[in-house]
Amino acid sequence: MSEQPKTGQLTFVAPRRAKPQRHLADLTMAERRAAVAELGEKPFRADQLSRHYFTRLTGSPEQMTDLPGALRERLVEQLMPPLLTSVREITCDGGMTRKTLWKLFDGSLVESVLMRYPDRVTMCVSSQAGCGMNCPFCATGQAGLTRNMSTAEIVEQVVAGARALAGGEVPGGPGRVTNVVFMGMGEPMANYKAVIGAVRRLVDPAPEGLGISARGVTVSTVGLVPAIGKLADEGLPVTLAVSLHAPDDELRDTLVPINTRWKVAEVLDAAWSYAAKTKRRVSIEYALIKDINDQEWRADLLGRLLKGKLVHVNLIPLNPTPGSKWTASRPEDERAFVRRLEFHGVAVTVRDTRGREIDGACGQLAAAPQEPVVT
Repeated sequence: MSEQPKTGQLTFVAPRRAKPQRHLADLTMAERRAAVAELGEKPFRADQLSRHYFTRLTGSPEQMTDLPGALRERLVEQLMPPLLTSVREITCDGGMTRKTLWKLFDGSLVESVLMRYPDRVTMCVSSQAGCGMNCPFCATGQAGLTRNMSTAEIVEQVVAGARALAGGEVPGGPGRVTNVVFMGMGEPMANYKAVIGAVRRLVDPAPEGLGISARGVTVSTVGLVPAIGKLADEGLPVTLAVSLHAPDDELRDTLVPINTRWKVAEVLDAAWSYAAKTKRRVSIEYALIKDINDQEWRADLLGRLLKGKLVHVNLIPLNPTPGSKWTASRPEDERAFVRRLEFHGVAVTVRDTRGREIDGACGQLAAAPQEPVVT
């Protein structure tokens, strides 16, 4: 694991580590066909493999009966290697919320969370092992950055959830993943290439990808301004979520250290440009911290900054993390904050704290094994 970062220290470049074996989810369909051809096989075999992985949700050679026996073993070994090993799974909400601790090929640990609601199934996925943004109220940020995840490692978290749903392992009968939020471990925009590759695998129609609606995908960032601009040019109508947490630079410099690089005004300007180009409403994430950022005057300042924009504010009662000196706002202060934003005509909701009791809610993912993990 990485060393705990110093206060305010930012890590943009992940430590150089060995990379996982190539997987078909790392590749476009054209690249998959080329990879199969390199192995001396007919390119259409890539279509068959893709159908098994993205449509039938299987990686088991035994179930690929449309492929010759010897060939299926070889193709699976070369293009569908195991990427994630489940170390521990914890559930709450009657099994409707499931947090999984995954071990990657090099022993790195990450977590994902599946949340089933009456009308949708949302998966919160990690894009890095650890995080380099060092926000002091976030368990992941305090752990430091171990490494970037590959496109396929990100996608496999969603495929694993899809398999559990299709197999009836989640209460409520067979189902499918409808929403994916890049709000697990890591700063998605700091692992831009792999994240965009993963988004494309998620939204590409089957069998090229999982066929999830782009409008059901949310990419979060603490405010890497150049990357927000790049995302706007991708032609992917995903939701942009900006983790703001303070409307003024003085406080945000402390709560979200990236603010020392790009100030509130620059981050919001990039967000408004994104909304103008994609016609998608931007989500502003704001963790309410008792006596830190929950004052009514800060709600008024935030309201003035957001008034008249294509935006929605997602207020998040701060979720407790081990050793943190901060806690969630008082209910009356939370209600007052909501009222002030509504006064300015800003759409606002308070996020459901699903998964809090299993440390699976926003800011709680730390991939800390409760027992030794063999690597």
